[in-house]
Amino acid sequence: MKRLKIYSAASIILIIIIAILFHNRAKIKAETKDQSINSFPVNVTTVTKKQIATHIDLVGNISAFNDVAIVSEAQGKVTKILANVGDYKTAGSVLFQIDDELTSAALKAAKVNLEKSKKDYERFQKLYIEKSATDSQLEGAKLAYQNANDQFVIAQKQDNDTRVSTPISGIVASRNVDFGTYVYSKTIVADVVDISKLKININVDEHDVFNLKVGDKVQITTDIYPGVVFQGIIKTISSKGDAAHTYPVEVDLPNSNVNPLKAGMFARVEFSSHSNDNSLVIPRLALVGSVKQAQVYIVEKGLAKLKNIVIGKTFNDYLEVISGLNEGDIVVVNGQNNLQDGNKVSIAN
Repeated sequence: MKRLKIYSAASIILIIIIAILFHNRAKIKAETKDQSINSFPVNVTTVTKKQIATHIDLVGNISAFNDVAIVSEAQGKVTKILANVGDYKTAGSVLFQIDDELTSAALKAAKVNLEKSKKDYERFQKLYIEKSATDSQLEGAKLAYQNANDQFVIAQKQDNDTRVSTPISGIVASRNVDFGTYVYSKTIVADVVDISKLKININVDEHDVFNLKVGDKVQITTDIYPGVVFQGIIKTISSKGDAAHTYPVEVDLPNSNVNPLKAGMFARVEFSSHSNDNSLVIPRLALVGSVKQAQVYIVEKGLAKLKNIVIGKTFNDYLEVISGLNEGDIVVVNGQNNLQDGNKVSIAN
């Protein structure tokens, strides 16, 4: 009898536990149902068309507008030094004098021979008119005069080459010879740079280079002059990229008298450009998933609808939409992580 009472009590307890579990289950379902009825708060924005500005910051190396290696065409000993590193020289200025004793003597001899040949030719011209000289004599005098003139030009060039000059105006950046140094033909004796204007060569990614055009203004900053902004202009954009799919872009930069720059410095170049047309854009915050498999939630009649879209260009905080949305659509920009397609939403903003 006692055992029967124990079994009865255990059965009653088991029934009570089962009843409680069913009650809790029903309560959870009710709460879930209530949640499905309640709306999700979201922030939204309207899809619009606008012209978007892009900013690209790249670091490049400043180069001289013109950098010329001065080469000696003459051979011999340096007898005069007329330029030091740091000197400013105008185009045509002599930098070095090479021993010209032999070339000067050869020039004098060539000049005397030229004058003699010229007089002989003029004399034979008169004799020919007077019928006192033959055709062959006149032709011989003419050829002798032309040959003497050629020899004089060569001698003059060789003598001029002993005075090594700069073809451009600029600053002597390096000097490779001293007084008494023996130089050979084609020896680089100095380097002259023109930094009145500078240039910066930048490699721009293929996705950005099509937003640039020749003549666009750029802003340039350096660590040498913090807070100072220089103005440059895009001079050239190459039509051929490299293995990394970047395209060389050259920027012209007038040098400043107040904050002068030197070749070889680093500079930071900011390219700014605008899209040519008004583009359909959405904030990047609205994106669900990746750019390649882009989706967004739009709000229609109080419901969230998941839409597949195609992204074009990216503009920092904005994305260009090629297809999938229309101007005026309402897209969710905050709260979409809790949404599912078809959820009821309430607009918080």
